[in-house]
Parts: sequence; structure tokens; C-alpha cells
Amino acid sequence: MPTSADLQPIRGAYGASDPGPRNVELDRQNPDILRPPPTDNGSIPNLKFSFGLAHNRLEAGGWAREVTVRELPAAKGMAGVDMRLGRGVVRELHWHKEAEWGYVLEGHCRVTAVDPDRGVYVDDLEAGDIWLFPSGTPHSIQALAEGCEFLLVFDDGNFSENETLLVTELMAHMPIEVVAKNFGVAAQHFSNLPAKEKYIFPLPVPPPLHDVLARLPKTRPAMPFTIHRGDLRPTQWDGGRTTVIDVRNFPVTNMAALIIDLEPGALREIHWHPDADEWQYYIQGEARMTVFDATSKARTFNYRAGDVGYVPKTLAHYIENIGTTPVRVLNVFNTPRFKDVPLNQWLALTPPDLVRGHLELDDVAMAALDPNPRGVVR
Repeated sequence: MPTSADLQPIRGAYGASDPGPRNVELDRQNPDILRPPPTDNGSIPNLKFSFGLAHNRLEAGGWAREVTVRELPAAKGMAGVDMRLGRGVVRELHWHKEAEWGYVLEGHCRVTAVDPDRGVYVDDLEAGDIWLFPSGTPHSIQALAEGCEFLLVFDDGNFSENETLLVTELMAHMPIEVVAKNFGVAAQHFSNLPAKEKYIFPLPVPPPLHDVLARLPKTRPAMPFTIHRGDLRPTQWDGGRTTVIDVRNFPVTNMAALIIDLEPGALREIHWHPDADEWQYYIQGEARMTVFDATSKARTFNYRAGDVGYVPKTLAHYIENIGTTPVRVLNVFNTPRFKDVPLNQWLALTPPDLVRGHLELDDVAMAALDPNPRGVVR
């Protein structure tokens, strides 16, 4: 670990020492921001924010914190929430104006939903499993015996977890005589309705899934809102693996995802996404990313577990593992199908004389151009 004396904003003849005051620990975590590589240039906006700096909403048995366009202004297309529920704790029945993409980080939970065709869906999930609830689809999440933590991504950067549509608030803000008429019973039977939201609250751990399903009304099956990690098929590369989740293997989703696992020293190759912004969540390891935009703009960022990254569509970037342990990062896109344009593949599929004329590559570099996707490389 470099000391404050070692870690200075100096690169060769450029820069000068910083005697302080300074946040040395923050500098240690962001060496490429403190001392940018010479290839950085211009005014790329901030593309990093940590959940550790986000306001944490503490509730009875759980918590939630969010990174939205308010915390990360460049993230106009998507927002994210990190949520923890203790044993039996419920994220109450609710729905959103936005689609909700979810990934279980730890533990087990049960999700419930009802689709517009009255199909009922209940499923138990564990770490690595995923769900997608389209906008307007009522649902809930309940932790099982050991609790759970999960990541949520919404397809609007202005989303806020504090502004969801909740069943408790719906009932509290309807005239009681209207509620009674709606259900066809006397108003006295609704005298115990909560006066405000519950949001996150404890309940007993629910019975086994098959018991719950047996007691539900018999309706037509709903489209699956979940996909289990055992159903996912990673692609292995030289320096790691990638896993795509999109409409081709998860038909309900309108948000694609790519899970990247990078071995130490490995690189998610230089590429861009032609039609979607990329919202990143770093689960483990240490990584860096340079983002390139037109008119010679480029900026390099450092990431570690708990950090959020963001890349607007069409901007070139890579992700490199700069630590000594594996990196795992989730990438979520605001389109239903995953697409990327790898730099290597583009050049390999372009007439060689044209490529050589632009970049003046030697024979070794030209021979390294590969028309097949490389994904992750050493």
C-alpha cells in the first residue's frame, strides 16, 4: 500500500506534490484519478459513484441505498438500488413506473408478482439469480431464513426508491367508503389500515414454496419473471468469462445484462455499445476503466467492490483487472438485447490496406487483428 509520500499527483515532469490537507485513503483507491495516464484528455464527466457514499435508509429489519442521476449526473438512462432484508423481512407489495431488474447478491429471497393477464408468479431465489418486473407489474420481495441482499437497476436515471407506488399508501389515500364499496364489505372491516407506508417491515419466514403455491387461486401460469444462475451459460475466454442475459434466454426482460469475471491482469477488450447505456456494479476485485469520447476526450477511473460505473452509449471503453484477485462486475443495459462492437473485430473485418493506412501498424500488429470476438484477454 503506497504511503501519502509515495502517492503524489506527479507523472514524470508533470504535476507537483500535494502536501495536504488530503484524503489519502481516497487517493489510494483512485490512483488513476489522482495521477491520470498521459492518454487522458478533455472533459469526460464523472462516471463513478460508490454506494458507500449514498444515503442509507434504515428501516425495521433492513436498509436501502440508491445511486441515481442525483448522485451520478451522467447516469441519465438508469439508476440502481442496493437493498438488504433481514430474516423474514418484506419489501412491501408495490409497483413502479419503471422496469426493475434485480440480482441476488447474497442469501435467499422469495419474489411474488401478478401479471396484467392475472397470472400469478412466486419463486425462491438465491445468490446469482435474476428477476425482471416490467413497469406497472405489482410485486414484492421477502427474505427467507438467512436474509438477503440484492441489487436493483431501473431503466430511468431519475428513478428513486423513495417514490414507488405502495399498496399501503394506495389504501391510505383512498376514501374509506370507496375502499369499502370496492371490496363489497362494510367500512369497519378496514379500520386497521396503516396510515402510512410500511416499505420494509418484518414478518415471519414464509412457509415452503410448494405450500404457498398450493393455497393460491388456480390461474393461468404467468410468464417467468426470474432466471436462475444454473440456467445461465457462461462463455469462457483466455482471461475470464462472460455471461449474457437478454431476451434470447430471458424473454420477459427489456434490460440486457452482461456478467464479467476477470482474472488478475485480464482485460475486457476495448469496445462500445451502439444502442444502450451501460450501468456497472462492481461485486469484487479492483479494476480500472478508460472511457473515450469524440474530440479527443478520455478519462480513466478506478473501481472496487461496491462502486457504480456508468458508460453512455457509443463511448469506447475497457475494463481491466489491476488487482491480485478476480474481478466480478455486473453490466446492465437499457435495451432488451445485448450488443457490442469490439475494436479488434472491427479492424480485422476492415480491408487491411485501409487499416494499415490509418494506423500505420506493423506486420505483427496486423497479424494480431482477429475477426472472432475476443471478449476477455490477458
